[in-house]
Amino acid sequence: MKKDIHPKYEEMTIVCACGGQYPTMNTVPGLRVEICSNCHPFFTGKQKFIDSAGRVEKFKKKYGIAKAEEAVETAEMLEIAEAV
Repeated sequence: MKKDIHPKYEEMTIVCACGGQYPTMNTVPGLRVEICSNCHPFFTGKQKFIDSAGRVEKFKKKYGIAKAEEAVETAEMLEIAEAV
């Protein structure tokens, strides 16, 4: 290996927004994360509903509730048209 071309591999600490600290080794001196295994809903079993800028409503409008309601309305209109 060539000398003096590789980054220094040193101890560092990962800090989560919840306050969790995890010592590890890396070439970066420090790292901050928003979610770790102590506060992530998958690991804790607690459901946290985080909606960023109405993305859930946008999804429901595009694929979920709006499509189901539209299908019901279309079926009702077809029944009315057949009755006439």
